[in-house]
Amino acid sequence: MDDGLGALDERITHCRACPRLVEWREEVARTKRAAFADETYWGRPVPGFGPHDASLLLVGLAPAAHGANRTGRMFTGDRSGEVLYRALYDIGLASRPDAVSADDGLTLHGVRITSPVRCAPPANKPTPGERDTCRPWLVRELELLRPTLRAVVVLGGFGWQAALPAFAEAGWAVPRPRPAFAHGTRTDLDGLGLYGCFHVSQRNTFTGRLTPGMLRDVLRSAATEAGLPVSPNGATDQERPPPAS
Repeated sequence: MDDGLGALDERITHCRACPRLVEWREEVARTKRAAFADETYWGRPVPGFGPHDASLLLVGLAPAAHGANRTGRMFTGDRSGEVLYRALYDIGLASRPDAVSADDGLTLHGVRITSPVRCAPPANKPTPGERDTCRPWLVRELELLRPTLRAVVVLGGFGWQAALPAFAEAGWAVPRPRPAFAHGTRTDLDGLGLYGCFHVSQRNTFTGRLTPGMLRDVLRSAATEAGLPVSPNGATDQERPPPAS
């Protein structure tokens, strides 16, 4: 199974199926943000991150232009990742509370992170066609994870709409009509717990639409269903302020 996911991750990094996304991700990697001018950007599709026998899967949206498109690792190097990895660390599912680079030593415990679109899209908005073109990568990832997968958290409505067809293609029975996205919702897919959670975007975290406590609550519920031990890492459930702007 490890060989299967490892080979899949490698193939993903060479995909050039969507011309608009290829042009954008490579343009961003060339021009860079001033704060990262001395860094070499990844500038390619971003594979999943986490153990190949994960029992909990987190599904996002797409790599951020100056986050994962720069670092080459899901939710690494941007504000959304700061919130997500802090929450995972707080409940004992990550080895450290921050994610700054692909070689920072961060490991995940029983959790894998992926997305339905693997390239950074302009304005963080992939088209429906790009979403559908990218779907086979997620379908294959789900098929390879199926022996150990017990729960999934989908971040945001776009991810939810993209994930449900992928689960159906990977062999899970998706209810009809398809369940609507909502924060904290749970849907059963053949014994797999599918949870909805607001995306960890700055728009949601800075405005308080998604608080650290709300995020931890969903992650705890899903982790418990996945059979993962959940414990505090010296953190309390008091609300943490969002990262400084």
